This record gives sequence, structure tokens and C-alpha cells, in this order.
Amino acid sequence: MSFHFRTLVVWGPRVLGLSVAAFLGLFALDAFDTRPVTAALPSFAVHLVPALVVGLLAAAGWRHPVLGAIGFGVLAAGYAAAVPHRLDWILVIAGPLAVVAILFAADAMSGRAQRPSRTPM
Repeated sequence: MSFHFRTLVVWGPRVLGLSVAAFLGLFALDAFDTRPVTAALPSFAVHLVPALVVGLLAAAGWRHPVLGAIGFGVLAAGYAAAVPHRLDWILVIAGPLAVVAILFAADAMSGRAQRPSRTPM
């Protein structure tokens, strides 16, 4: 496996997973409409839950790529099933989640996680 492909497989899902979490976090700003800031904070916190879930899943996948592949795959399929009539939403939200799942799966299958651990001397 070439160095560039290996770098993409290792860092791609991690960076893209955190980027998707940040992108989903932007949708939480919709809570601040014409209401005062203090009245909008509970709604803002609720709208941040999807970004938190994706961020925690990216963190879990950082150490365990199989968990990241399965988790992001489930999120992508679940979102696509939740809004089957909105292809544009599926492409924008579930598309990047599916790409992250594929990259985590490629990382898991590349054998990096199966290297023998160092034994203490």
C-alpha cells in the first residue's frame, strides 16, 4: 500500500468525521432566531446532540476503526431511512457519514490494528 493511500486511509476518516460533526453543529445555530439568547439556549443544546453523537463516534473510531465503520454506517443508513423522500438531504448528511464509514472500514481492513503490541523489556 502506498504511503499516500495509507495516509488517506488513516487520517481521512478521523478528519472527515470531526468535520461532519462540526458541520452538523452549524445546524444548531438555527435555534437562535428572534428569541432572546437565554430563551434559545435549551433549544441550541438539543440541536447540538447529533453533532455530539457524531463527534463521540469519531473519537471512538479513532482507536477502534471497526467501531467507527459500523457506527458511521448505521448513522448513514438510519438517516437515509428516516428521510427517504429527501434525496438532497440524504446526499448532504448521509453521504459524508457513509464515506467516513467506508474509510474507517478500509483502515480496519488494512491491518494497522492487528500489529503486535510492543512487549516491555
